[in-house]
Amino acid sequence: MKPDRHRLLRLRRIERIRAIASHAAAAQAAEAEGTLAQLLALRERTVDIQASYDPRHADDGASLLHMVRFREGLSRITAQTDTDIDNARTAADRRQDERRHAEKRRAHAQDRAEDCRRMIERGGQFLPTPGRKAIWHDT
Repeated sequence: MKPDRHRLLRLRRIERIRAIASHAAAAQAAEAEGTLAQLLALRERTVDIQASYDPRHADDGASLLHMVRFREGLSRITAQTDTDIDNARTAADRRQDERRHAEKRRAHAQDRAEDCRRMIERGGQFLPTPGRKAIWHDT
């Protein structure tokens, strides 16, 4: 009976570690989503500023030239922000996948611990889990 108790304690520790990893993955995913939201808001504000500088409202040639150059600079910023948005979206998706995988691992560890607990309550013993069978091809 003692080995089963040790196994249950070990499985509970694994479950706690996996829960911590799941929480960390969720925090990282939330941070990535927050970065994406900030970049989307930045792009929207940059486009709004660019639209407010209408070249038709220029008083003379110098102000028109200044306004056109300013709009071109804003266009470059918008293009760079679009690239950053694509990168942030990819990172956010990757973090969400990592969060899902961490949650699956945590749930699996919890299920194993619950199975062990139920088996101990019923008075049964676990059989050791067999290892992978080695395949020896003509060696």
